[in-house]
This record gives sequence, C-alpha cells and structure tokens, in this order.
Amino acid sequence: MNIRPTRTFRSIFAALAVSTALLAGACSSSTTSDAPTTSAVSDGAFPVTVESGPTGSGTDITIESRPASIVSLSPSATETLWAVGAGDQVKAVDNQSDYPAGIPVTDLSGFSPNVEAILGYAPDLVIASDDMNDLVSGLQKAKVPTLLLPAATSIDDVYAQIERIAIATGHEDQGTEVVGDMRTDIDAAVASVPARQQPLTYFHELDSSLYTVTSTSFIGQIYGLFGMKSIADAAAQGDYPQLSAEFVVQANPDLIFLADSQCCGVTAEAVAARPGWNGMKAVTGNQIHVLDEDLSSRWGPRVTDQVKAVAAIVAQVPTA
Repeated sequence: MNIRPTRTFRSIFAALAVSTALLAGACSSSTTSDAPTTSAVSDGAFPVTVESGPTGSGTDITIESRPASIVSLSPSATETLWAVGAGDQVKAVDNQSDYPAGIPVTDLSGFSPNVEAILGYAPDLVIASDDMNDLVSGLQKAKVPTLLLPAATSIDDVYAQIERIAIATGHEDQGTEVVGDMRTDIDAAVASVPARQQPLTYFHELDSSLYTVTSTSFIGQIYGLFGMKSIADAAAQGDYPQLSAEFVVQANPDLIFLADSQCCGVTAEAVAARPGWNGMKAVTGNQIHVLDEDLSSRWGPRVTDQVKAVAAIVAQVPTA
C-alpha cells in the first residue's frame, strides 16, 4: 500500500484488489528533478517468456527483445524496476509511484488506466497490478505486452515477482542478487528478536474506521515472522475486516500499529484518547507505533525495510 492523493486506505485497497470504498484522504511527497541512474547492462537473452498474473496462473507473455520503453502502473513494480537495474529503460510511471526519487512520474493511473495515454509513451512493455479498464486487451491490439503483477500474497510471492520483472527486462542476475540479499536481511532481522513463550497480539489500523488485517493477510504474515497474532483473527471476516471499537478494547492487544498517520494525521495521542482505549495494554505500555504507510502497503524490495522496522519494535517490548 500512495502519495499525491494516494497514500490513503482507498488506494491501498485498490492496489490490493480489495474493496476501495473505505477512506478518502491525501498526503504529499516530493521527488528530485534528476532521475536516479541504473545499470543498462542486460544479462538476459531474448525473447523471454514470463508468467503474467497471480503465481500459478498459467498465463504467459513473450517479450521479443529487451524493453527500451517501459511504462509502470504499479508503485511496487516501479520500486522493483530500479532495484534490479532497469530504471534506465523506464519512460513513465503512474501517479502513485514516488520511490526512488527522481523517477519519471506522470498522471497515468493504474486504477483507471487510459490505453491511449499509455501508448503516447510508445511502450514496448507495460507493467501493472491489475487488468483495469480492459488494459490488457487494449494494449494487445497495439501489440504491447502487459505484465500483470497483482498484490503479493506472501513474501515468497514478492521474491517471485521481483524475479519475473528482472527476467522480463533483461536483468535476471541482478534480480537473483536482490532476492538473495532480501532473504539474508529478513532472516537476520527475524533472528535478532528472541522468541517469546506467549505470542504478542496486535491491532494494525488501516484507517480510523478500524479496518485492519488478519494474520493471513500479506501484512499479517510479516508480523507472523515474529510469532505475533492479530486480534482480528477472531472476527473471521476475510483478510481485511472492519472491527468495532468495543471489539478492539475487549481484545486488549499488546501493540497497536498505525498505518494511517501520514495520510490522515492519526497519532498515538489521539488513539489513547479514544473512549475506553486508555486502559488497553498497548496504551498503558506505550506500545502504539506509527508505520511508514508505503512500506506496509507495497510488495517490493522494501519489504525488507518493513520487516526490519517491525523487528526493532518487537525487540523493545518487555517480556512478561
């Protein structure tokens, strides 16, 4: 899950192909005028065939030659393109992408893509998270391959998507290196936090109307690396349920994570002041933590940073 009017729960859920009618809000960010440089060296032979869509979809696309004009309509894909060294091949990114600094941001939308506007950049590869507005068929008519990379369902899925982008752009070796470094860093972060006899419980706030995540969600799986359990698991309303304030208070989580501070100004002080919340363990123990909303909503190479951030928080929670 983002900037410009995008660092919102509505945008996160659109990116995750879940309900989008939840919250409107906005934040801003800035980029520099000079695009970051990347290696243009190709380590792949073309044509290449890569899977498009969810892992195991069985749908493949063939890319005849090394792409020289890529359009990214997904912030996660944009971050990955630069991480694997394909940034020099990218001509345009969508209005949600904001990392790394200096990328060629446009007003293109991944949520309501305009095929004619996309074709204006003469792409030879388009990467998107979802097939909105008949994107794939429209680009097929123009003989432009579309690589669909929907919201990852696990960290292994993140690795697979990074490798797919690397192969599709001619940077297979760099993709393998990125994934290897991520595995090493994530394993080290998890190992740095001692195991607990009793798992910590948490409430991850996606917005102030108390939408949250369960342990089976992608975000929940990151917490699960540290043996943590979501209080929403008992709600049994899918991966992203909405809880009542009474439910949260009664569940009495050990920690509260806020993913709505940057977009919506929610603070630890405001949470503690909610009626009935001041007696919860997370409040009395000063365990309300603000998260970087981009790190907690995108499924790219910076998943490692999210794991490290959670590790640092969990490591300082006193043992019983």
